[in-house]
Amino acid sequence: MKQIERIIKHIIKYRFAIIAILAVLMSVSGYQTLNKLRIDNSLTIWFLEEDPSYKAYIEFQEKFGSDEIFIAMFPVENALEENEINQLSRLHESIDSLSYVKTSYSLAKAKYPIYANQKIVFDDLYNSKRSENALKNLFSKLPNITSQLVSKDYKNLFFYIQLNPTPTIEQKRQLILGELTSIIEKHFNNYHLTGPPVLNEAYSKGIYKESLIFGVLTVLVITLMLLFLLPNRRYLMVSLLAVAVPVTLLFGIISSLGFALNMISMLIPTILMVYSVSDAVHIINIYHKEGAVNKKFNKIELLTLTVRKSFTPCFYTTLTTFVGYFALYLSPLPAFKNMGIFTCIGLILSFLLVYVITIIGFSFMSSNFETSKPVFSIKNIGQTNFIVWLNRVTSQYKTSIVVVFTLVLIYGIYAVFQVKIDTNSLDLLAEGKAKQDLRAVESQLSGSSRLQLNITALKEETILNKEAVTLLENFQTKLENNPLISAPVSMVNIKSFLEKRNKLVSFSNVSQEKIEGTLSGIDNADNSFFKLFSEDFKSAGITISFKEINTAQLEKLILDIQNDFNDTFNTEDYQLKINGFAVVFAQLNNFILETQFKSFFAAFFIAFLCLWFFIKSIKTTVLVLIPNILPLAILAIFMSLLEIPLDVTTAMITPIMLGIAMDDTIHLVYKYRRSKTVSGSPEIRMNNAMHYTGSALFSTTIALVAGFLIISSSAVPSVRDFGLLCAITVAIALITDIFYLPALLKSFDK
Repeated sequence: MKQIERIIKHIIKYRFAIIAILAVLMSVSGYQTLNKLRIDNSLTIWFLEEDPSYKAYIEFQEKFGSDEIFIAMFPVENALEENEINQLSRLHESIDSLSYVKTSYSLAKAKYPIYANQKIVFDDLYNSKRSENALKNLFSKLPNITSQLVSKDYKNLFFYIQLNPTPTIEQKRQLILGELTSIIEKHFNNYHLTGPPVLNEAYSKGIYKESLIFGVLTVLVITLMLLFLLPNRRYLMVSLLAVAVPVTLLFGIISSLGFALNMISMLIPTILMVYSVSDAVHIINIYHKEGAVNKKFNKIELLTLTVRKSFTPCFYTTLTTFVGYFALYLSPLPAFKNMGIFTCIGLILSFLLVYVITIIGFSFMSSNFETSKPVFSIKNIGQTNFIVWLNRVTSQYKTSIVVVFTLVLIYGIYAVFQVKIDTNSLDLLAEGKAKQDLRAVESQLSGSSRLQLNITALKEETILNKEAVTLLENFQTKLENNPLISAPVSMVNIKSFLEKRNKLVSFSNVSQEKIEGTLSGIDNADNSFFKLFSEDFKSAGITISFKEINTAQLEKLILDIQNDFNDTFNTEDYQLKINGFAVVFAQLNNFILETQFKSFFAAFFIAFLCLWFFIKSIKTTVLVLIPNILPLAILAIFMSLLEIPLDVTTAMITPIMLGIAMDDTIHLVYKYRRSKTVSGSPEIRMNNAMHYTGSALFSTTIALVAGFLIISSSAVPSVRDFGLLCAITVAIALITDIFYLPALLKSFDK
């Protein structure tokens, strides 16, 4: 007590200096945030540099060029009009001159093979001298290639831009997109633009916009709630400062250290503000209640009593919430690691500053507690009567409550294994032009996503021998039969085209040297967009296209490709490598599962230790922990029934909610344990605890639910699910705290 009193006296003595320091720090933090805070939604936020899939992807980019490919679609009256093709050619000239562009590809550049004089040569696929019917007939013999150049109804032309892989591409993506858009608009008035660079930039813009919206909404909602929840309006400014200061300082730290926001970390401000206001409400309620009871106490004595009664439960609630977020650091995903670390830093700042700010704020206030009233009264709700009813119900029907809730818990544990793990990239994108353009392009194009398959001959000197080419044909046939794959392109297409044009022609009629010379020439020219083979001719390439699909489908697609390869080739003689962003993206499911496993059990174990240390009884610790698992079990029931998968956002819910769900529990159990000196009866102790903490439990739950409902207003489907599920889980946590926990303790804590 004396130590607490001394600290409070020092805080009050130097309050003006502390206020000045905090004001300076907030100003610096605000400046740093406005000028240095970046948005980064690149691939690096999801994968560690040492991850084998990510390393292979980077090596693939360095060797074959970036798969950061822009796809432009130009609606036209007739795609075979010469004027339209000339317009494409002029666009190529403008685009290809840019330093960050590796190559561009369209109908204006495409070639097709001709066999003449025992030699394969390549000519322009589009020739204005041919009639429209002749062009269509020619195109029909190269369907896998021409379907990616022009739509089936000849009303749309497609244009591809492949970027050079550079270390600064993430930082310059916005500038690159802006310049390319400007160039395209000079040549075509009507266009749709999509591809990974466009989608990534849309993610980043959406993150920035929603961060601002969430911040403003959270402040407004918190202010409105405080007018109802606080005993008097004079506490409003203290509460708001307890919210604003930690968040501002945290973002100053994030910006100063050079870190960036992403679609995960954008949730930090809302979560932290709601958490801060919850602690502030607990402290203010204790201060006000004790002030009304202990009228003879001076300001220092009252503040000392408030800190003493609130510190232990607030410390443990901070600790359990800290554990929940820190558990995210165990995830293999960098975005989760950063989310965990930054939120933990914010929690520490909030815990320390909420006491400093409330003590300073209380020091300026009068000690008139009797006339204090909330701005908006909610007496008519009958909170006291409700708590009396709760106590009666949990005493009278404790056995029934325990049985029912336990059965729900058991079913929830079963439901955990029914929840799917899946990430759909479209669920990470808000409705807007980027999403509309993607839909428009994919409605006309066979696929906007690509995979590069490389088949290497391990024992032969070349992949162009007769046996290998036959195996490639068989393999590509299997790929074409896969419903997820469209338009695979390889040297098989060239062979097939030549044989359709001339029944007497096959690759066996042409010498290997001539084939290699011809293909070498085309690869070094305009058709390098499709990687047909390696420079040493030991590897053949197959470029496959597919529409935007989720990670579960991607996993199946990659597995199907691998199985088809194993069924076709002797794996001792040939090797398959599947490259591209999609391969890396497909690994997310495994990482999400690993995140769930590691973070939940780490959070559960540490939470158990914290509660045990706090409660000092194994039996009571178990009884207290069970109701905090139930909300997660019910969450699993909701997710399985509504078919909401675990994805890159919802995967965070389990450890976070385990920590947050315990907050109110700890406040209730703290008062329950303290009541032991009054009465040894668990029923009386719990009833006293509920009367003392009931209002704070409802207040903090309302604050948390409101905060997560703000997040659920997101235009991003995945983020919206995260907010809604968190709000539901917090509400369920309150129900378990006021029904299941009292019933358990009254039944078994003898």
